Amino acid sequence: MKIWFNRWFTTVLHYLEMIRNNEDQRKFIIYGSHPNRDALYLQYCDFVFEEPDLSGDEYVDFCLDFCKTHAIDIFVPRMENVLISERLADFEAIGVKVLVCPNAGLMKMMENKAVTYQELLNNTSSPIFSIPDYKIVNNVADFKQAYMALKEKGHKVCFKPVVGEGANGFRVLKDEIDSIEQLMRHGTSFRMPFLYACDILGQQETFPDLMVMEYLEGREYSIDCLASQDKLYAAIPRMKGDGRVRELVDHRELIQQAHEFHHEYKIPYVFNIQVKYNNGIPKLLEINPRMSGGMHISCLSGINMPYLAIKILLEERIDDKQLKPKFGIRASHIEKEMILGSNLVSGTTKRQM
Repeated sequence: MKIWFNRWFTTVLHYLEMIRNNEDQRKFIIYGSHPNRDALYLQYCDFVFEEPDLSGDEYVDFCLDFCKTHAIDIFVPRMENVLISERLADFEAIGVKVLVCPNAGLMKMMENKAVTYQELLNNTSSPIFSIPDYKIVNNVADFKQAYMALKEKGHKVCFKPVVGEGANGFRVLKDEIDSIEQLMRHGTSFRMPFLYACDILGQQETFPDLMVMEYLEGREYSIDCLASQDKLYAAIPRMKGDGRVRELVDHRELIQQAHEFHHEYKIPYVFNIQVKYNNGIPKLLEINPRMSGGMHISCLSGINMPYLAIKILLEERIDDKQLKPKFGIRASHIEKEMILGSNLVSGTTKRQM
């Protein structure tokens, strides 16, 4: 089978290896593409391609043409996955299975954190998740008001874009400016003086929507989930410890929340729920309807989530013996050098291993 990953983040290389080393010994030919020819996960692909500088529907048209040209069987999208979900019928018409949630409306909702929060608050009489206090702003005057209102409620305050990935754009606000000690002896921090944030945001009359919200001080958990539309097969809570330490924990409250969420919204294949504690209460950060950047740590539980998600996509039976996670595993990682292969050129050159 030919499987294609488009414009993913670097840690997807772990998922390529898990798919390649699957327990069924099934053979895959892995295609990878990215605008940056030095993207590291391309080193793990059999065929690599340099993507054109496109977005929106033009990019989806490129994806359709790529699948037809290379006779792709399975497409695992990251770039423009919401639009791809909206146009699933176009991929199905050419015989391509796409590992993306088929509910395009749900995909669009989860792309926007504010819309997700409002949906979860409004959808049930008893919300599945506790939601942080927050306000949505798009100008500096409202930003200042939101900051003061949250401060008056006793919160430390942070902000982040309502549409974005990872920690991009996330900052914790503080009243004081940096000291000389911080300037001279510490690296770039995610903590920003409130007045400095106002100076930056005040450069424009309006800016893209920001979520100004209470900063959650407790431990953060990422719950990686494997599911069909009808059944949640596994939910692995991954606690973010100090530094780069991660621990897989048998956290019953979070696992139950994952089951309740899936029962209501039925996201298939793989998805990720991020929560963080404040005063003993887990509060929702975001929901990602795709493989998360740290899911390979959750797979140390013994569950090959990327490969099993493909089996679910192909409507194949999942063996329950594959679904008994091992908890209590603590892990970290170190940087590793990688020599870039000179054969990674745009076109049809095969990777040499």
